[in-house]
This record gives sequence, C-alpha cells and structure tokens, in this order.
Amino acid sequence: MKPIKWAFGGALACLLGVGAFAGISYRSALPPIPPPAADGFPAELVAKGATLAAIGDCVVCHTADQGAAYAGGRALPTPFGTLYASNITPDAATGIGSWSLDAFKRAMRDGVGRDGSHLYPALPYDHYRRVHDGDLEAIYAFLMTRQPVSAPAKPNDMIFPLGFRPLLAGWKLMFLHQPEFQPVPGRDAQWNRGAYLVEGLGHCGGCHSPRNLAGAEEDGSSAYSGGVAEGWTAPALTAASRAPVPWTADSLYAYLRAGLDGRHGVAAGPMGPVVHGLSRAPEADVRAIAVYIASLSAPPGGAGQPADRPPAIDRADRAAQADPAGAALFAGACAGCHEAGAPMLTQGRPPLATATALQLDEPANALRAILNGIHPPAGAAGPAMPPFTASLTDAQAARIAAYLRTRFSDRPAWTDLEQAAAEIREEDTRQ
Repeated sequence: MKPIKWAFGGALACLLGVGAFAGISYRSALPPIPPPAADGFPAELVAKGATLAAIGDCVVCHTADQGAAYAGGRALPTPFGTLYASNITPDAATGIGSWSLDAFKRAMRDGVGRDGSHLYPALPYDHYRRVHDGDLEAIYAFLMTRQPVSAPAKPNDMIFPLGFRPLLAGWKLMFLHQPEFQPVPGRDAQWNRGAYLVEGLGHCGGCHSPRNLAGAEEDGSSAYSGGVAEGWTAPALTAASRAPVPWTADSLYAYLRAGLDGRHGVAAGPMGPVVHGLSRAPEADVRAIAVYIASLSAPPGGAGQPADRPPAIDRADRAAQADPAGAALFAGACAGCHEAGAPMLTQGRPPLATATALQLDEPANALRAILNGIHPPAGAAGPAMPPFTASLTDAQAARIAAYLRTRFSDRPAWTDLEQAAAEIREEDTRQ
C-alpha cells in the first residue's frame, strides 16, 4: 500500500503546486472602455504628460525604425530572446485606446496588460512603481491624445519556455517590490526631484546597473555600477566611474541637455535618444537629475577625485613607437578631427584623452563609435561622427582601437579586438 500512498501524496502535492502557481499568476482582465475623446483631457495635463514621457523615453522603445511614433514594433534584443515593443497609441484594436486609466496604471506598476497577461520587464515597471499617481495620469492623458495608429503586435521570439507569460509571475514575486518614491529626509527639494526622476521615469538603472541571471537589476552597492545597453557598455555612475575627469553636476547637466561636455565626451549609442528627450524637458528637471547623479559618484566623506580614477593622459610619442601601424591609421582616419589643434577641438569638442570609452574594461563603445559613427537622433541636432564600417576592415578598426587605448590610457591592453569588431559588424547586418 505504501507505493499507492506515495503516488497519491505526490499527485496531491503536484495538484496543490499547480493550484498555487495558478493563484499566483492569475490576473483578471479589466473591462474595455470606448476610446476617450482627445479634447476631454485638460491641455495642461497633456503638456505635463508630454514632458514626463520625454524624460521616460517612451517614444524611443515604442517606435520602430521608420515607423509611426508610439506605434510599437521596435525589436528589443535581450539575453532571453527578442521582444517587440507594443503599440501605445490610442488605437482601440491594436493599441491602448480601450484601456482605462486603472488598466494603464496596473500595466505601469505591476506589469499586467488590460487582458490580464503578464508583461515582460523590458517595460521597466520595476522603476515605474515609484512614479506618483498624478504623473501616471498625465502620461495617460498624453498618450490618449496621440494619433491612433493601427499596428498589430509582432510575435516575440523568446527562448523556450520563457514565451509562457505566467512564468513572469514568479519573477515578479522575487523582484517586484519597489515602493512608491518618498522624499529622503535631510536632502533638499532639488536632489529629491532628481532622485524621483532617475529612479522612476528615467529608469537610469535599467542600463547603468548590472543584472543578475534572471535579468533583474542588482541593487544595494551594485546599483549604478555599470551595465549593458544594446551592445554598448553603460558606464558606472558611481565612484567606480572610469571617467578621467570627474563628473560634476554642471558637466552632467551640459551633457544631458546637449549631448556634449567638453571635459568628457558626446552622447553615443542609446544615450543619443536619451539626451534628445531631455533636451525638451524643463531645465529645472534636467538640473535636478544632474545633481542626483553627481551625488552617486561623490566619494565618502566629501568631494574630490577617487584615488583609483585614471588621470587624463596623451602619450602620442610612446603610442607611435609602440604601434606605428596604428598611428598611421589614426593619422589617416581620425587625426583630422581628433588630433591636437584640429578645428573640431577649437570648438569645445572633448579631446580623446577625456573619453571614458577608452578607459573601460571592454572595447565595445570604442569599436562601435569607430565602425558605426555617432549620429544624433532623427530630426535632432547634435554631435556627429561618420561611420568607418565601409572603409576599415575589422583588423584596421581593431588596430585603431588598440592605438587609442595605448595612447590615451595606462590601462591593460584590450584583447581579441579583431574578433570583437567582426561580431559588431555581424550584429549590425542582422538588424
């Protein structure tokens, strides 16, 4: 009889487990509503929502290349597969036109769609949980007054079994516990405003913090210590920053507002659209963001440069002797803009000696800038650099990167540069 009892007990345990999982993962659908009339929202609320949506970069993720704004379809590669951004225009059939404000808030804070399905955390609801009700209401008003676009969702391509959305309930059970933002006592209003925007809508930690094996951001002392975004290295925003010149609130403001600071560098890769959004945000909000981020890198006990931060150097003679082939390639492809005395450098552009990309552990940012160039977002003004992917081989791009590393840093040489360049080029051809 014992085997029968064990079998019965095992079956009962399985049934209880399935029931518990179903209870944890189940979310009810919320009733649809008729699409609200655009003129039913106060103009000042819509304007506020536009500002907040710009700070949150909503249009960046929810707009495909050459696609209609906010209509979704953009591919979002992750270590777990490729997601496709959803349509958040007020189209009733394929967008969020039938979503009530309550449904929108639930999606933003709990990662649950109107139909009760769990949403992937590529939507950074772990950050949006911190956003206040009034701001979510303003963003809802802004989105509901956009032009409706019929754009059905593209199917995601996730690693098995991660396409089974109820599994996300377990992820949320472990990692979705962030409370709504509360001001920090002892900090002034500007710092608290910056903290609210960075930790909430700005979701800066989504790129600038490392992630664990489950894809959740690491917090505590690891927060803002560097991460990866779309193949680019997102540098640390803490005292672990490798920037040769320490960032200040003023230099951060200049960089976030215009995509350029003469003592650091230009906004490249995923930071380009971020800066484009912040260029339209209120000055006071961008200054608050800069103040808060600057506080993350302040060494304990006061201001000053951390002892292990590399100094800005330029050892052209040593680099030329060590790598004459790299020096020749640099002279032909780069010196016209980046060598001392070049016209570009007389216009406040940063010298390569202050480029964080050349101090990082990984060469991705330097190689991507060489191969792909730097482009301001479509329709925006900003720093630009032409791509060299068509005129340099992988070996030549690798040689230039090695030369730059030798000349402008005293950090260990990068390895496998030619292979890294080839992988970047291959990745670009797949997009």
